[in-house]
Amino acid sequence: MDILISILLGALSGWLAGNIMKQSGSWLRNIILGIVGGFVGNFLLGLIGLSASGWIGTIIASVLGACVLIFLGRLIFKK
Repeated sequence: MDILISILLGALSGWLAGNIMKQSGSWLRNIILGIVGGFVGNFLLGLIGLSASGWIGTIIASVLGACVLIFLGRLIFKK
């Protein structure tokens, strides 16, 4: 059940980050972006001494990390 929740939260986080950054993508891309964004977001929050807890905190950290990933992807691949 935890895997299903992670996938759903990843999809939601990826979709939110895509809308914030004006980036379109498939559901699979949103899921991957949200899950990887969660790792990046938690790492970045840890650097400044914060941590995410609960579903809302997890979504916020994932969206933050996914936005950073989209930004870095745009810098690297210059569309």
